[in-house]
Amino acid sequence: MSGFNFNHKPVKVPQVNSKFRKIVTDIPVPEDLEILKNAYKLESRSMHGQLPIVWSKAEDFQIYDSHGNCWLDFTSTIFVSNAGHGNRRILDAVKRVIDKPLIHSYTYLTKERNDYLKLLIEKTPEQFEKAFLLSAGTEATECALKLMREKGIKDGKRKGGIVCIEGNWHGRTLGAQMMSWNPQQKDWIGYHDPNIYHIPFPYPWDDEAMSKPEKFFEDSIKNLCKSKNLDPEKDICGFMLETFQGWGSIFYPKDFVKAISNYGKRNGILLTFDEMQSGFGRTGELFGYMHYDVEPDLICCGKGASSGFPLSLVLGSAEVLDIPEIGSMSSTHSANPIVCAAGKANLECLFDDGLLDNSKMLGEVFIDNLNRIKQRFGNHISDVQGKGLIGALIFNDENRTPLVSICDQVSELCLQRGLLVVHTGRESIKLAPPLSITEEAMLEGINVLEQSIYDVISKL
Repeated sequence: MSGFNFNHKPVKVPQVNSKFRKIVTDIPVPEDLEILKNAYKLESRSMHGQLPIVWSKAEDFQIYDSHGNCWLDFTSTIFVSNAGHGNRRILDAVKRVIDKPLIHSYTYLTKERNDYLKLLIEKTPEQFEKAFLLSAGTEATECALKLMREKGIKDGKRKGGIVCIEGNWHGRTLGAQMMSWNPQQKDWIGYHDPNIYHIPFPYPWDDEAMSKPEKFFEDSIKNLCKSKNLDPEKDICGFMLETFQGWGSIFYPKDFVKAISNYGKRNGILLTFDEMQSGFGRTGELFGYMHYDVEPDLICCGKGASSGFPLSLVLGSAEVLDIPEIGSMSSTHSANPIVCAAGKANLECLFDDGLLDNSKMLGEVFIDNLNRIKQRFGNHISDVQGKGLIGALIFNDENRTPLVSICDQVSELCLQRGLLVVHTGRESIKLAPPLSITEEAMLEGINVLEQSIYDVISKL
């Protein structure tokens, strides 16, 4: 993410009073500047850089401050609030546990944990026989790294080779950071695990990758094995894929992923998907990997798993999940009864309340409208990526020079007009409303986005 600093001087903006948005103050709100300044003073600056507003409450697909302003949310707080902010089914489930009271149980069993695991395994594909529950996404990807390598040891592999994809992102802890790509973001480590490798991502603007995606993978893995002197049967134990490339919601060609899956099966290599952004209905399917017609060995989930509570998980076969000995893989707050109740209610929202169907149905309208915006601003928007209710507009000029400044300005203008979008700090604007959004509200937000893009570009 770039170091772009949003304006902190209050601007008198046109007031808004639509069905789903309301702006009645200067933006940022003058009374909130002291709160922002205090946070900047007392908190690590790594936590800052977002649009300068102070949330007071969030309900369904709307965000409120304490001064009468209301924003349509096209972020889902970075793909977390899939079932909508403050979902009543989830809140009621959590309240029942708190009122017992039952807050924490470490790894001692609770009915809430048992009920959640039962529903989770029931609702997920049959190859997922067991789950390991955690608190944060990066814990889940670290766990997958451990499981892939322990399976490799069990199978007699010589090395714990993990093949990852350039441009992908898996978290900020040590192993997750090494599996991620951005070299600058892991300079702090001081070394790189010699058995973690990266092969190129098949970008849609790469003609070679698009015309022959299977060959693109085969050439990439062949070059890797040759340069590192690897025997895939003996030296590689896992593939780790982010289901789509995060910054731009960019999916792989299906044949590329199928080639990875087939290669893994031939050589005894586990296939893992990092489903943090794509899981639990975000792409119109329960899990994003389902768009590729493959069956992974492991998936790592978080974010939308509970729509706001700290829950992450790894799903896999009993054979793989049971490799670690008793007591050798746990976490203090894993599977606490509150998050398990939230996770179960979240699944019920997806299946019983129709949110999964809503994501698929509205997703088609959503992506169609983003493509319409691209056609209108074709000199500045080069690509539309995404599926379901996750999308990205990628801003490049005719020479594919990134137009990062336009994204910065559009994000800020949307804020002033009552719409929150995901500011990536790159040449993309990501959009991900809660799966509970109505078509009317979604289209209002898209209209605000389109007008904001027009107003920024027209002044260039």
